[in-house]
Amino acid sequence: MEFEREGNWLFKKDENGGIIAEITFPNLREGTVVINHTFVDDSLRGQGIAGKLVEAAYDAIKADGKKAVLTCPYAVKWFNDRPDKNDIVIEG
Repeated sequence: MEFEREGNWLFKKDENGGIIAEITFPNLREGTVVINHTFVDDSLRGQGIAGKLVEAAYDAIKADGKKAVLTCPYAVKWFNDRPDKNDIVIEG
């Protein structure tokens, strides 16, 4: 699944333009974002979309040369399960 990106927001829209999946990672301070929200519509649940969102956010944050603080519970679990991706994670 391909996501659109606007700034620190990755998302997928349905055919009517409604948001069916998203992750937000606003700037916290210079060089640091906070992954604070992940949403997947019920129609997409069980397909691994939330994980794909977090991975896409990881790729975007790393490409931007930034670090991330995690406050989204799903993102915390995702990164805990993938220690090789913790190179961007810092404490608040």
